[in-house]
Amino acid sequence: MSFEDKSIQCSDCGATFTFSAEEQEFFASKGYTNDPKRCPSCRQARKSERYGNSDYGYRPRRQMFPAVCAECGKETEVPFEPREGRPVYCSECYSKTKVRE
Repeated sequence: MSFEDKSIQCSDCGATFTFSAEEQEFFASKGYTNDPKRCPSCRQARKSERYGNSDYGYRPRRQMFPAVCAECGKETEVPFEPREGRPVYCSECYSKTKVRE
C-alpha cells in the first residue's frame, strides 16, 4: 500500500500539520485505522495532561515507602504503606517465600 503526505487541521489548536507517509505507514503497522486529530505538540500536551510528566514514559511514578525486610533485615522500598504486625519482604526474599507457598 502506498502512502502520501496529508495535511490535517488540528482539532485542538486549529493549526495545519503534515501526516507524513512514514507516519501513516507506522500507524497502519500498529493497526490504527484513523488519522490523528491533533498536531504533534497538542498530542504531547494531552498525554502530559492525562498521564503527567515522568521519567518512565507516560505512567506516573508510584509512591514508594521505606521498609525493613522481615526475612533478611535489609532496608528496602515497597509500593504500599507497611502496617504494624504484617511482614514486609525485599524483592529477593519475597521471591523465595512466593516459591514456597
